[in-house]
Amino acid sequence: MKKSDFYYDLPEELIAQHPLEQRDCSRLMLLDKQSGAIEHRHFYDLADMLGENDCLVLNDTRVLPARIFGVKEGTGAVVEFLLLKQCGTAEWECIAGPGKKAREGARFDFNGLMQCEVIKVLECGNRIIRFSFEGNFYTLLEQIGSMPIPPYIKEQLQDKERYQTVYSKHLGSAAAPTAGLHFTKEMLAHLEKKGVKIAYVTLHVGLGTFRPVKAENIEDHLMHSEHYAVPEEAAGTINQTKANGGRIIAVGTTSCRTLETVADESGKIAACEGDSEIFIYPGYRFKCIDALITNFHLPESTLIMLVSALAGRENVLNAYREAVRQQYRFFSFGDAMFIQ
Repeated sequence: MKKSDFYYDLPEELIAQHPLEQRDCSRLMLLDKQSGAIEHRHFYDLADMLGENDCLVLNDTRVLPARIFGVKEGTGAVVEFLLLKQCGTAEWECIAGPGKKAREGARFDFNGLMQCEVIKVLECGNRIIRFSFEGNFYTLLEQIGSMPIPPYIKEQLQDKERYQTVYSKHLGSAAAPTAGLHFTKEMLAHLEKKGVKIAYVTLHVGLGTFRPVKAENIEDHLMHSEHYAVPEEAAGTINQTKANGGRIIAVGTTSCRTLETVADESGKIAACEGDSEIFIYPGYRFKCIDALITNFHLPESTLIMLVSALAGRENVLNAYREAVRQQYRFFSFGDAMFIQ
């Protein structure tokens, strides 16, 4: 398949620039993956669509304030670093810009709180940097770092927590699992009281998920790896739900990719930890998930390819065209879709 098969026209004014005041007041499009039928609801209606046999699987990763600015030793040049993945006790893979000022051996200072040295330039252009500091790295990062908000969001984010889910727990992501941004603590409590099962997995979102597909044939696109962990409790809840004939509903493409990475051919999963490079596009046979809650994704992205694998490319593109007509809000701070 060609990447152009997943293109749609999106007016720029529909790209959400800020989160809604109330998380669960976003709109929710229901898409029937078999018929392509569409309904228009709100996210706070979700409880009406779920039963006690259903299991929501949420990604409890927490976004790092991963955008930091360092002053180059000797020249005073300012370089932006975007931390992607920890690869040693004090070593991180990152994107650096401008790259020509961050060659191997270059050293940088961050507000006098920590320093780093570029120890390797990777083939893809990313850097491996080694930090030196005193105290707790993440405490210091909170002081010097800012949220890695996607470049299509031009407005300043006033509250850092609005780019975190209310259930975020494990630090490590370079981007938020945005489908989860619609949930409130009250809503989760209400769903559990109703009997809906909730399982938490962790996948630390890397920017590789959002890199544009450059290959004309999508099968030639290479996914970057992302670290995941599936705890014993989540595995047990998911397997029990399947055994009882209930639905496994992934909240977000990250939860979906985690489950499809670890599931065996019968759809069962075991507690485990590892790295995923799974690329899901039409033709893929889902082993574990039955339904998906997700936001609206960029044209020609790996994420719109994933939802097309679940609901069919024509159904998805038709739904996106309808979302444009109905003035839905798109991307990270935008509205949601429930594919079932």
